[in-house]
Amino acid sequence: MAEALKSAAASPASAGASKRRFTVGKTIAFALFGILLVTQLYPLLWLVIYSLKNNEEILSGKFFSLPHALQWSNYESAWNANYLKYLKNSVFVTVVTMTSVIVLSSMVAYAITRFKWKWGNAVLLLFLAGLTLPLQSTLLPLMLIFKSMKDVFNWQVLNTHWSLILPYVAYQTPIAVFILSGFMRTIPHEIEESAHMDGASVYKTFRSIILPITIPPIMTVCILTFITIWNEYIIAATFISSEKFKTLPFGVNSFVSQYSANYGAIGAYLVLGALPVIIMYFILSERITSGMTAGAVKG
Repeated sequence: MAEALKSAAASPASAGASKRRFTVGKTIAFALFGILLVTQLYPLLWLVIYSLKNNEEILSGKFFSLPHALQWSNYESAWNANYLKYLKNSVFVTVVTMTSVIVLSSMVAYAITRFKWKWGNAVLLLFLAGLTLPLQSTLLPLMLIFKSMKDVFNWQVLNTHWSLILPYVAYQTPIAVFILSGFMRTIPHEIEESAHMDGASVYKTFRSIILPITIPPIMTVCILTFITIWNEYIIAATFISSEKFKTLPFGVNSFVSQYSANYGAIGAYLVLGALPVIIMYFILSERITSGMTAGAVKG
C-alpha cells in the first residue's frame, strides 16, 4: 500500500519532468528548423532585393539595405537579353537529357536488380565509379572524341545541342542508377512471378508493373537532373560558341563589358533563371522525400 502511494505521488512529478523535456526538445527542434529555414530562404530574398537596386546602391557596400526605388527596368533589361531564346535552348536540352536518363537508368537498374546474373554487382559498381569522376577531368577527352566523330562519322557534335546532351546523360546516369536500383531491390519478386504466370513478357512486366511502382524515385531523378543541368555552365562554355545554341547561364555575360557591368540586371536575370527550378521543386517537392527514402528500408 505504501509503495503504491509512493508511486502515485511520484507519477505526477515524472510526468511533469517528461512534459518539460518534451517542451524543451520541441523548442530546440523548432529553433533549429527556423535557423535552417532562414539560411535557405534568405539567399533567395536577398537576390530579389539585389535585382531591384541600381549600380550605385549595389556598389555602395550596403548589401543588406532595401532599394530606395524599385528598379523594375532591370527585369526589362534581363528579358530583352535573349532570355526567351536561351530559355528555349535550356528547356530543350534539359527535357531531352531527363528523358534519356530516366529511360537508360530505369532499364539498367531493372536488369541489375531483377535479373539473376553474376555480373550484376560488377555492372552496378562500374556505374557507381562514374560518381567519382570530376566533371572537369572529362572536358579534354570529350573535346577529342567530338572532333574525331566529325572526322570519322561526319557527325558535327561540337557547337550543337548534342555536345551538351551526351555529356549530361553520361554524367547523370550513375546517380540515377544508384537511386532506382536501391528502390527496385525492395519490390517483391512475387509481383513479377504472378505477371509471368499470366503470360506477361519481361518488357510488359517492366513497362506495366515496375515503372508505375517506381514513380517516386523517378520523380527524384527528374528533379536532381533538372537542377543540375539547368545550372550547368562549364560544359556549355567549353563546347558551345554559337549564339544559336547557348543556354540560360550564358545570359549573364550580356550585362558584363570590358569596363562596366549592370549588376542589377544580372540579379534580375538570375531571378528569372531560377524561377523554373523553384516552380518545379514546389510542384514535385513531396516526391523528393518519398523518392530519396524509398529503398532505404527493406521490406
